[in-house]
Amino acid sequence: MEGLAISEVSVKSLEFSGRIDAEYYRPEMLQYERAVQEKTSIKLGDVANFLIGPFGSSFTTDNYTDDKVYRYIRGKDVKSMMLMDNDNVYMPEDDYTRLKRYALHENDILVSVVGTLGNSAIVSTQNLPAIFSCKSTVVRPFGANPKYLTVYLNSHFGNKLLVRKERGVIQAGLNLDDLKDLPVFLPTEGFQSRIAASFDESLQSLSDSKSAQVEAECVLLDALGLSDWTPPEPLAYAAKASEALAAGRLDARFFAPRIQALLDILSSDGRTISDVAKPRREKFRPERHVLFDYIEISDMDGAGATGSTRLVAAEAPSRATWHVRPGDIITSSVRPIRRLSAQIMPQQAGFVCSSGFVVVDPQDIAPEVLLTYLRLPVICELLDLYASASMYPSITDANIFNLPMPELPDAVASQIVAHVQNARAAKARAAALLDAAKRAVEIAIEDSEAAALAHLATVEGAG
Repeated sequence: MEGLAISEVSVKSLEFSGRIDAEYYRPEMLQYERAVQEKTSIKLGDVANFLIGPFGSSFTTDNYTDDKVYRYIRGKDVKSMMLMDNDNVYMPEDDYTRLKRYALHENDILVSVVGTLGNSAIVSTQNLPAIFSCKSTVVRPFGANPKYLTVYLNSHFGNKLLVRKERGVIQAGLNLDDLKDLPVFLPTEGFQSRIAASFDESLQSLSDSKSAQVEAECVLLDALGLSDWTPPEPLAYAAKASEALAAGRLDARFFAPRIQALLDILSSDGRTISDVAKPRREKFRPERHVLFDYIEISDMDGAGATGSTRLVAAEAPSRATWHVRPGDIITSSVRPIRRLSAQIMPQQAGFVCSSGFVVVDPQDIAPEVLLTYLRLPVICELLDLYASASMYPSITDANIFNLPMPELPDAVASQIVAHVQNARAAKARAAALLDAAKRAVEIAIEDSEAAALAHLATVEGAG
């Protein structure tokens, strides 16, 4: 019958796997498994130890602290290859000490076993000290290069075979025995080291990207006169009742002297963002499309860029609202303190963003400059002052466009643009190296290590 896929498996195979569901034996899954097993392969449990995270409510959101020392790795922090490095949360020292048996080590691999199922990320020194949640399992390699193993688990073969192991109906998950049984392609030590070196080069490019972003912010802060600014922090202060009535606010933070001092500095030119940019309200009409690329808050990388997901227009979420164009800046109207702003790239023309964003169209300012300005912590603090509601504190378009925007010398703007573009190029280089490393592992399985290394050399040489 056309479109019908049939797999034949032995009763012995059913007994060995403990699975009788048809999805587990789909032809493509059997092909992936066969391709790995025809090479030099082992079980994940043969080259790694495992550690399961703390269960129950031993640590909850009520325990989060502002002391950024002991990180708590949630399930959603485990991304492909690396841990998410924005929107981090932290735990008090006494909770860390109590849960220290769950402390992560450098080169541990976190595998998401619930929710973002199948994501695998390596732990670096920048992520430590940290405790992980029960949404992940730690794979602690002893018989394979940790970086190679991370790349393999994120390759097409490794990830497909990993996700294949999921069990459950209400909440699908991966159990420890299935993880230990995962087939792993184990190439020569030299090949593993070569993949690890490419991974390290990618990490260095990512570090270079972050450094360039910091440079852009430093240049801007210096031009604004805020690089060495020491805000007034009196123990007590007062505001007139007329000021409170005019603002419609009674919270003390809104009238703090440091906020007024900051506004005085930024308002010296009398300009606002509305003088250099305008809102873009290009409404998305699902009925005019078959497919569309959707940007939501979870797609933001926290570093000035965003991804997207391709969806069927007929099934568009109700929050899919605004078209975006190259050069636009989108900024989250929810919890502005998180610094979630991004610049839309040429390849993202016509994409659609959630109503949780304000779309800003720069007119008399470089997009890179406006992006850097909106991501400055002091600016996000100002925006956060206007956030209302407790569960999902949000701001309005007016709050953004009424922000003061000092005029910057052309030379300063050019420096900021150069740093942001350098950061973007370094980040793209990092992504290309990771993709090349994954593809090299796949080529080694499909063909040979020699062909894989040739592909890797070509990509690295192109950079």
